[in-house]
Amino acid sequence: MDEEKRDKFKKTLRQVRNLPTLPGIVIKLSQMAEDPETTTEQMGKVISKDHIMAAKLLKLVNSAFYGFPQRISSLSSAIILLGFNVIKSLIISASIFEVMEAQDVELWEHSLGCAVVSSVLAKRLGVSEPEEISTAGLIHDIGKVAIKMELPNEYKLINKLVEENGLSMMEAEREVLGLEHSEVGGWLAKSWNLPNKLVEPVSCHHDPRLAKEEQLASAIVHFSDIMIRGMGYGHGHDIWVPRLSKRAWRLLDLSPEDLAQIVEEVEEKLWDVKGFSLDVQSETEADTAKS
Repeated sequence: MDEEKRDKFKKTLRQVRNLPTLPGIVIKLSQMAEDPETTTEQMGKVISKDHIMAAKLLKLVNSAFYGFPQRISSLSSAIILLGFNVIKSLIISASIFEVMEAQDVELWEHSLGCAVVSSVLAKRLGVSEPEEISTAGLIHDIGKVAIKMELPNEYKLINKLVEENGLSMMEAEREVLGLEHSEVGGWLAKSWNLPNKLVEPVSCHHDPRLAKEEQLASAIVHFSDIMIRGMGYGHGHDIWVPRLSKRAWRLLDLSPEDLAQIVEEVEEKLWDVKGFSLDVQSETEADTAKS
């Protein structure tokens, strides 16, 4: 029966037309970032064609979320200072911010917190391009958004099981759909043609052992999700903190001193990011009041 449910909802979620889509500019910029022949001017021209996207990118790059020390006022400066891959991650983040803000502010806040922890952890572990792991942390629960948008009746039933039976979201999703939001998020990230560096941490954030190529990135997002839940920042729609994977813990190899310093750094960054989060919520409420 579980397999029948799984096949049914898998087919439904893959065929629906209303799943959130990323703008074509993200796909174009992802391709350009991988091409060593791409110049700063070429990338700047593509971004500047979408004025709303350009404004969002500059807002995000100057926000407490990324915490860059200097103000960045132009696209060309942003590209030169940050590099193609960071810009690509920022563009993806800016696009997904919009999807998540519109659907679920509390979940968005949890995701923002997970991104902050992922960034702190990736930098401490000396991972190259920590911004990509931060982006993976930001979008790790995008599958919940897709389920909410595309299967509203099942989403209500999942929340009912969570509230009345005390199940975790994962358990309730398996009960109702025969699958978890992490798997749905992985499909969505693949459908956006995002790189495997983002797809695997999203699809494997509950069980990093399933990652084939991105085990460390998956372990970082897995631990970050657990840590931010434990710190009570944002809302994941249930009261349970996910179980820590022993393999992920061994892979991260953190000492008690490391953990104490990470918690201190994360708390400091969350304090800054909270202001950004409140600004976004105010804007969302103002937009809702106008509509």
